[in-house]
Amino acid sequence: MDSSASELEVLSRSDCLDLLGRVPVGRIVLTMGALPAILPVNFVLCDGAVIIRTSTGTKLAAAARNAVVAFEVDQIDDAGQVGWSVTLVGRATEVTDQARLDELRALPLRPWAPGERDHFIRIHPELLSGRRIAPVPTSQVPAGAAPAARRAGGSPGSVRPVSSSGPAM
Repeated sequence: MDSSASELEVLSRSDCLDLLGRVPVGRIVLTMGALPAILPVNFVLCDGAVIIRTSTGTKLAAAARNAVVAFEVDQIDDAGQVGWSVTLVGRATEVTDQARLDELRALPLRPWAPGERDHFIRIHPELLSGRRIAPVPTSQVPAGAAPAARRAGGSPGSVRPVSSSGPAM
């Protein structure tokens, strides 16, 4: 990526939580059979924690029980070479309190995979970090910069000429 076309922003905890709440699918990173595993899961954010709904007896439910896990969400625009990523690390715990289970069942967390999903896993973020690669406004890009650095406005990936002497070649 042309470093003059974008800038890297380290996100605040508040920004990370906001972005976590905007996407429906993330990836949980855990250990299965002493090996690392990454699984896509749909989830919701509730009271600052990630809530995942799965089946009792699944490998995910067993592997995540009281384990330290990582969880990642992102949104990437390949054409515009911009995006963000949020990663959290925390302990995955099984929710067993009946009153809390009733609350979680009322959340807008519907399983995408077939079958009954009556098991809830909660991941409270102990470490939370995020980064965003954002486009630099055209006014801040040097006139001699590479074409990717001139991207601004229009559709992702569009290029605007910086010279008034005619179209960019």
